[in-house]
Amino acid sequence: MLNFNTINIIFITLLIGMIGYHFFHSIPVYAFIILLLAYLSFLFYGSYNVRSGFYLKTISAANTTRKVIAISFDDGPLPLYTPQILQVLKMHGVEAAFFCIGKRIKENEDLLKQVYDEGHVIGNHSYSHDLWFDLFPAQKMSKDLQLMNDAMQKVTGVKPRLFRPPYGVTNPNLKKAIEKNNFIPIGWTVRSMDTVAKDARKLLAKVTGSLKPGAIILFHDTSKVTLDMLPAFIQQVKQKGYEIVRLDKLLNLEPYA
Repeated sequence: MLNFNTINIIFITLLIGMIGYHFFHSIPVYAFIILLLAYLSFLFYGSYNVRSGFYLKTISAANTTRKVIAISFDDGPLPLYTPQILQVLKMHGVEAAFFCIGKRIKENEDLLKQVYDEGHVIGNHSYSHDLWFDLFPAQKMSKDLQLMNDAMQKVTGVKPRLFRPPYGVTNPNLKKAIEKNNFIPIGWTVRSMDTVAKDARKLLAKVTGSLKPGAIILFHDTSKVTLDMLPAFIQQVKQKGYEIVRLDKLLNLEPYA
């Protein structure tokens, strides 16, 4: 599998070769521009594809043939939809994973405690979820992740080990921050795109049509369309013979430090 180090070696080798060849046989400038654009394309793909393992290995599915899946929710806790989603999960006896934003905990401590007390696993989704988070230096990223863990520990007494990158973007700085704090990076198998979806029926068809053994489904507990389709999703998953298990149990991981 191609990764950041391998791509650097390949492109540096090609560049040196082209420069050496250029001394004896002129190479047009556009050839170097094409090489640069190709290199940048690889970096872009690696950064925005959380399952690529380009910068760091993320766990995006379980290696199993059993018909089991896990569902996860990002960006909470918020009082608008999180309580209703918790109610749906409780009614259907489903345990999920909630990757929470640390800055939202202070005003929603009771809600976070409810998520934890009702048997769901909580992961770190950064403290700030800043628009420019991906451009932070490694030290600032590390501090941001620690702030979320501290906020979580204050309410529940435990610190998350599972981490999902904001926007699913990875880079070398994030790798350093993750390794420094001993997080386990978690991706997804199916990205529902529920933050932009408008039609609950179309969203339901899309996600249920993408099911496969060991899949991790990404939803957001900040999305009304997700709340609207969640009961039907759980029912259809079970009708297809799948079992929904908690993320850490699906992956056989210890979720807290």
